[in-house]
Formats: sequence, C-alpha cells, structure tokens
Amino acid sequence: MSIDIEQELNQLGYSFESEGSRKVQVTKFSSITDSGSTDISFCYHEGDKAINYISKSNAGIILCKESMIGKVNPKNGQQLYFLNNPRLAFVQLFHKYSNTASTKEVSRYTIMHDSAKIGGGCSIGPYSVIDKDCVIGDNCIIGSRVSLKNCIIGDNCIIQTGTVIGEDGFAYERHDTNELIRFPHIGKVIISDNVEICANCSIARGSLSNTIIGKGTKLDALVHLAHNVKIGKNCELTAGTIIGGSTTVGDSTWTGLNSTLKDNIRVGDNVIVGAAAMVIRDVENKDIVAGVPAKSIKNKINTNLTFLMAGQKE
Repeated sequence: MSIDIEQELNQLGYSFESEGSRKVQVTKFSSITDSGSTDISFCYHEGDKAINYISKSNAGIILCKESMIGKVNPKNGQQLYFLNNPRLAFVQLFHKYSNTASTKEVSRYTIMHDSAKIGGGCSIGPYSVIDKDCVIGDNCIIGSRVSLKNCIIGDNCIIQTGTVIGEDGFAYERHDTNELIRFPHIGKVIISDNVEICANCSIARGSLSNTIIGKGTKLDALVHLAHNVKIGKNCELTAGTIIGGSTTVGDSTWTGLNSTLKDNIRVGDNVIVGAAAMVIRDVENKDIVAGVPAKSIKNKINTNLTFLMAGQKE
C-alpha cells in the first residue's frame, strides 16, 4: 500500500500544513503508541499531552491537530501533517485503503424462509435465521446467530452476532381477574440505510405501528429498543442503552453507557444523555442531561468540549 497523503487530503477537502520527510511510504494503519516507521497514525490531543504522544511515536506519518503547528517537530524520516480533524481524516483513509471487507456469501448453515428477500452483495453468517417476509437490502453484513423477523433492512447495514430483531415486545393488558393478556404486535422493524448494530442487541417489533431506526444510526452492544421506538438519523446509542416503548429520539443524538430512556417521551435532536442517566421526561434539542432522574446540565459544563467528546458538532 502506497498512499499519496497530500493528494488524498486535498481530495477529501482538508486544508493542512506539513513538516518532515516527504518520502515516507506507509503500509498499514496503527495506534500512535504502537506503530513503526511504515505506519500511519493520528493524534487528536492538543498541548502537552499531544507533544508527549507525538514525540514518543515511531509512526512514519502522524496526522496532528492544526493547533500543534510549531509546537512539535518530526523525527528523522517522519512526516507530520497538521489539520483540523486528524481523527476523521485517519478514518476516511482507513476505509479507502484497508482491506477489511467480509466474504460476500450466505452461509450454508443460514436458515432462510422462502419468502425472505436478500439484496446483492450480502454476507450472512452461520446459524442466523431470516424469517418469512423479511427484506434485506444490498451490501449488508449479517453476523452469525442473528434472528430477523418482521423487519425491513436497508442497504449497507451491519448487524453483528447474537442480535435479535423483530420479536414481540413486552406489553400486556390486565383483566379484571388479574390475568395478563398479551397486547397484539403487528408492526415491523424498519431499519434505514447505513445502520450498524453491534452484538447482542434486542429490537422489538412495533405493536400497532413500526419500530424505526433512521439512516446512519449506530447501536453499540447490548442496546434494547422496545416496541414503537423511533430513532432519528446519525444517532449513537452506546452499550447498555435501554429505550422504553413509543419513545422518539431525534437526529444526531448520543446516549451514554447504560443510560435509560423511559417510555412515551421525546428526546430531541443533537442531545447528549450522560452515562447511567435515567431520562423520565422530554428533552429539548441540543440539551445535555445527566443523573437520576436526568436533569439538564448544559449550562454547567464546557459545551463545546462535551459535544466533541460525543463526536458531534453543534
């Protein structure tokens, strides 16, 4: 692998400055703390912390924050590039040059109903079950032991091992005799394009309407979405997030580890929910909430830093 870094950064629309050797040839991507002379890495830190990481790194090419211009010097045979978002540039280069594609095949151990529809270029792992009338778009990667029922999945989605999508949710009506009668579930799960769902998630089908996940949203491992939940575009739900039935989450919202959103509330766009928070009421757009019960802390913290930590932009 030979990368013309300056050409690539220009094509990606970055303004940058560089310092050091222009003859560096890189062969792989690596961490700044575990790299060699033929590796490309990045440093998103600033100030003394960045100086410490960069000065100790043996990477051949390091993408650095533009605020570090004049504060760090490359080693012999090393090249430093200074730009506004080195982490994003690193990720973009990685996806272009790294050969991480899975084998595009459906395992012979996959159980698939005759009425299921699978798009082109899909990979489905062994012992997964694709139930009747499921629809999977093009270029999707489905792990092993995944259960899909009552769902429509868009293009370019990733669903990791052990995830269960489309089972009935938890809803009962109590009879006068105290007998619990299951509420009907006739809805589907609608998953838009470019959604990624990590291992061992559970997403219930809608009861009388659909459960919906918007385009580009990412779910970490062990996330649970109850029936009728609607998640907007480009959200990040980190590990252990639980969202109760019929709750709506807007676009570009981030939920922290083990956070809980109760049923029948609305969380707006560009919201940050702190780790282990318990959200029991509606949250306005661009708010930051934390605690049990969750309260707004937006005016008590460095907003810009927090949104950066959550991978968001105001």
